[in-house]
Amino acid sequence: MREDHGYEAELFARVDELLADLSAQRTPLPPPRERTRLRKAAGLSPAQIAAALGCQAEDITAWEARTREPIGIHRAAYARLLEGLKALERPELNQPPARPTPAAPPATAADQPEQPTLFPATDHMPSSPRSKTGSAQPAIPTGPLAVIDHTDTLVAHFTNGSQLRLEADDLVSLLQWTLRSGLRGDKLSKQGLERDCDPLIVLTPAASAALHLPVALDDRTRLRLADSHPVIIQLRQAGFSLTQRGFGPWPSVFRPVRNNRRASVQLAVTAWGALSQDGWNLPPLPPADLARVLGAYTNRLLTPRGSTAVCGVELMTALRPPTRPRRAPGGGGEPNPRGLHTVLEPAPPEAPDAHPLARGRLPEQAMEEEAWDWSRPPSQQETAEFPHVVGLDTNLAFAVASSGLAVGLNSPPRHALAPAFDDKIPGAWYCDLTHAELDPRLPSPFTATGQTPTGPGWYTTPTLAYAQELEIEVRPIEAYLRDETGPYLTSWYERIRDAYLATMADLGVHVKVPQADYLAAMKTLAAADPALLGLLAAIKATAKGGLGKLREGPRDITAPYTRWPALNKPTWRPDIRAAVVSRARVTLHRKIRKMAEGTGRYPLAVLSDCVLYPAHAPTALDVVPPGPEQQGVSGLLRLGVNPGFAKEEGTQSMSWYQQQYDEGINPARYVKAPA
Repeated sequence: MREDHGYEAELFARVDELLADLSAQRTPLPPPRERTRLRKAAGLSPAQIAAALGCQAEDITAWEARTREPIGIHRAAYARLLEGLKALERPELNQPPARPTPAAPPATAADQPEQPTLFPATDHMPSSPRSKTGSAQPAIPTGPLAVIDHTDTLVAHFTNGSQLRLEADDLVSLLQWTLRSGLRGDKLSKQGLERDCDPLIVLTPAASAALHLPVALDDRTRLRLADSHPVIIQLRQAGFSLTQRGFGPWPSVFRPVRNNRRASVQLAVTAWGALSQDGWNLPPLPPADLARVLGAYTNRLLTPRGSTAVCGVELMTALRPPTRPRRAPGGGGEPNPRGLHTVLEPAPPEAPDAHPLARGRLPEQAMEEEAWDWSRPPSQQETAEFPHVVGLDTNLAFAVASSGLAVGLNSPPRHALAPAFDDKIPGAWYCDLTHAELDPRLPSPFTATGQTPTGPGWYTTPTLAYAQELEIEVRPIEAYLRDETGPYLTSWYERIRDAYLATMADLGVHVKVPQADYLAAMKTLAAADPALLGLLAAIKATAKGGLGKLREGPRDITAPYTRWPALNKPTWRPDIRAAVVSRARVTLHRKIRKMAEGTGRYPLAVLSDCVLYPAHAPTALDVVPPGPEQQGVSGLLRLGVNPGFAKEEGTQSMSWYQQQYDEGINPARYVKAPA
């Protein structure tokens, strides 16, 4: 018989969890029609209910239609919500539902259906789980994460605003509590075999100090705690292991698989920059507000698990899992044809300069599908007529370009000589476009410099498809083609789009408003809630960083043409990134070309997704046509919050533009006045 007290406690915790799940499964629910009626009577949408319960809006719709029933803690929480909504209909019973006992499933934010802000004040502090006063029941952990702070003891702050005092006094006991707590996040795709998301534990600097972690990391090169540190030794002695990246700002700690269950916890050490660098630039926030910001990020995107770039590519994998349940008898898993499950070598022209395939490659044999960095001198007429320049920046330009884009999936590139161009086949095509006649007042859509090609080059499918749209002859010399294709990034874009728009709405910037109203709303954005602004910045950084991760370069200084770890991931796909960048560039060219045709106004400079135009007045309203109902003209640059629409990046004088250009600087880089 084993005398390992920790093992016994873990067994008892698993038994308690199983009993709680069985109890939750038996929670009665009203009939489907009554569920719908109660929700509508309260003026709540399925999305609002889903946000409170930590699930998807389609889940609520399915529960109301009874095509599917909630299970586990979601069933109990849903029943509690419906009971509360029913009580609200009867004034004499208009009291909040009784607090659940510790054995009941967790309460959720559904206890307060209407909250005027993302961060309502909270002034309650539940008693300790072992309180003997009997004056209050303890809060029960809920949601995908907790922010751990320390005053006289460790305190867990949850995403619904509740708090819980903990009796943990070291990292091992905190991890053991986490694994028993029920904190977790639902997986984003039902088609994959992947398990639910690991719980996230965020440590404030005060909590880190209380858990005997150093104030800063001594190893600034590898950004990890030394293996000889007492905390690491204690973790090993308790049976915990670390991933290969070790114990850094975002460590993942786990125990071996037992009974087909993996017990792992994701940590974020804020004292080491976990939420203030690597794309995260959240302002200093009280623990309760930090929990709510991260809860909103989780509900709208995914549970944070590293830099925003890491989160961006993890979101791709979560929505398009590499495996799916096997359809043949016997079950198990099989590769998901809609995901990326195979490590592939790039085609030679797609390989970055540091890649082994780039050894001995001539510069002109490398594909350079990058964003624009182009500017031109203003004409004498433009200098005389326009005293100002205005920058227009496209919202989520590259994320938008990924939507509906057919990219190669899991088949290696196939080489072909003199192939006929097919705009439905993703690939790298070697083609001569030097014969293209282009307006010099516009940047060339075929090069990153915006200059006319000087010889044959490698292009992605979107670039050559646009050349055909411009009635330019396209006759590839050779190509590397990908036969297995699909819109891999569409669901990724849609989740980012919805997260971005929801957060902008929280900030008071809404869709379908006149362009002048949109500009006015954007001018007040800098004074908005810093927490919401931090959330917005994190969402945008997740989109940008995720696409960048598709072509991740070597982190450490290595010998030239030496493989680096990222090359061994199925999501290392420079061909997909190149196609997205190409599509974003030609989409912008199409808009500025149509702007020139419709308004006679030509851009002076472009940097990535920011375009500078000459203007009579220092406002974007002078550049973009008003259009129907003052909402712009479809197909042209137009002002609005929607992804793919534009915002005013900044205004400057024409003399300022001329000075910048004369100094060899792209003025689009600095058109935004410093804050």
